[in-house]
Amino acid sequence: QVQLVASGGGLLQTGGSLNLSCAASDYTCRLNLMGWFRQAPVKERAGVAAFAGSGVTIYADSVKGRFTISKDNAKNTLYLQMTSLKPEDSAMYYCAADWLHHPLRTMLDPITPNYWGQGTQVTVSS
Repeated sequence: QVQLVASGGGLLQTGGSLNLSCAASDYTCRLNLMGWFRQAPVKERAGVAAFAGSGVTIYADSVKGRFTISKDNAKNTLYLQMTSLKPEDSAMYYCAADWLHHPLRTMLDPITPNYWGQGTQVTVSS
């Protein structure tokens, strides 16, 4: 079991920046997947960005160049730095993790991770 606690969400205007954090109950250096997902009302949950255990990162096309995923293994914390935010980025953001190795192409699939945090709301006004 891995407990994940996400924080940092908020309400901001278009073009703003926000940093999300996800504290993990276990060593992030041992997790082979750590990622951020989001779900807007009446939409399916979708992957945003993820870390493979090897350190390779993958991003959804919609956030490339605007979002940066990072982690601090000393603090067992995953981060998502979001810049140039748009109204369409508004969603509940979840962090997720898994011990298992997964193909990189599946890491942004919401069915892949086994452990989920509780979510933090991001709302971007136009």
